[in-house]
Amino acid sequence: MLSVFKKFFGTTDDTPVKNAIANGAFLVDVRTPSEFSGGSAKGAVNIPLDKIQAQLAKFKGRKNIVVFCRSGNRSSQAKRILEQNGIQNVINGGTWQNVANLVM
Repeated sequence: MLSVFKKFFGTTDDTPVKNAIANGAFLVDVRTPSEFSGGSAKGAVNIPLDKIQAQLAKFKGRKNIVVFCRSGNRSSQAKRILEQNGIQNVINGGTWQNVANLVM
């Protein structure tokens, strides 16, 4: 069934996310603490989207950063906030399940 959806909607190339993870990326789940407590990618930290601006110091000096959430929307916003603050090595990993599957 999944292959049917991939044919219609195309597949996303997870290579950048895989490479970043393989190189020790800083994994950041930008969902709420209650969402995070329900499960996340192994090794991820929880910095909710509304706290990103106040937590910029945690991102400085990181070689690779992968942000992710429930659907990819909040992580897209987080990536934009980080880039607007001079942090350019950010990848939107999409959903937390996607990143969790790639960490394994």
